Amino acid sequence: MTDRPDKAPPRRPDIAAPGAVKQITSLANPIVKDIRGLALKKHRDETGLFLGEGLKLVTDALEEAWPVHTICFAGSVRAQNVVAQAAATVHARGGTVLEVSEQVLGKITRRDNPQMVVGVFKQRLTPLADMKPGKGDVWVALEQVRDPGNLGTVIRTIDSVGARGVILVGETCDPFSMEAVRATMGSLFHVPLVRASRDAFIAWSRTSGARLVGTHLKATADYRAVASDAPTVLVMGNEQQGLSEPMAEACAVRVKIPMAGRADSLNLAVATGVMLYELRRAAL
Repeated sequence: MTDRPDKAPPRRPDIAAPGAVKQITSLANPIVKDIRGLALKKHRDETGLFLGEGLKLVTDALEEAWPVHTICFAGSVRAQNVVAQAAATVHARGGTVLEVSEQVLGKITRRDNPQMVVGVFKQRLTPLADMKPGKGDVWVALEQVRDPGNLGTVIRTIDSVGARGVILVGETCDPFSMEAVRATMGSLFHVPLVRASRDAFIAWSRTSGARLVGTHLKATADYRAVASDAPTVLVMGNEQQGLSEPMAEACAVRVKIPMAGRADSLNLAVATGVMLYELRRAAL
């Protein structure tokens, strides 16, 4: 009797296989035009896609099984193992693999010194009704945030402290804009995103079992007194006006961060970071 041979593992698709890679060098190529159009919110909304720069973003997305529509890379990095593996995985999952010139990458990213790898990803949002905050969970609700850099930095901070996700309340800036995606440094693919109107969010909060903690200039409670293992949603207002009155009234706890210098407020992303580290202090 002979030993049964082990079954060979499935072979990873070879990006060098015929048809696996499309090569593009023309700046006028219609595929390039479509990808470049993702810089516009109208085009992102119509297609449900967005653009992200850098190999790290692509690998982060693939690790989270985030749908990758297209990967573009410069011919100069094709031989790099990590690039080849990423491209092979995108191809195996039904995505498009493009080898392009650096001039094409520059046009796509609108940069003089572009990243050598960019990805086109499908947008993904979590329905508000699916949110079930549990013990020790911290979410962040951002009301009408206008600055994509602030939004991206908050998403990155949420990822850093192990908070659960972000709820975009009202007319916030687009989390899938190139500026916001760039500021997340890949955390976009680890942090669930929820969109909701103000009325829908307030209605949800009343039955969610979570306490709402908001920052407010007129608050008297100190931010260092809010740590708890209760399910919590940190509610932050927009950069100029702060929280609207309905959102402030919905908060069970309103706190302020004291100012020792002459400044009367903190940048939104900085203030959110301070609050998150306080709320997550026991877990860190």
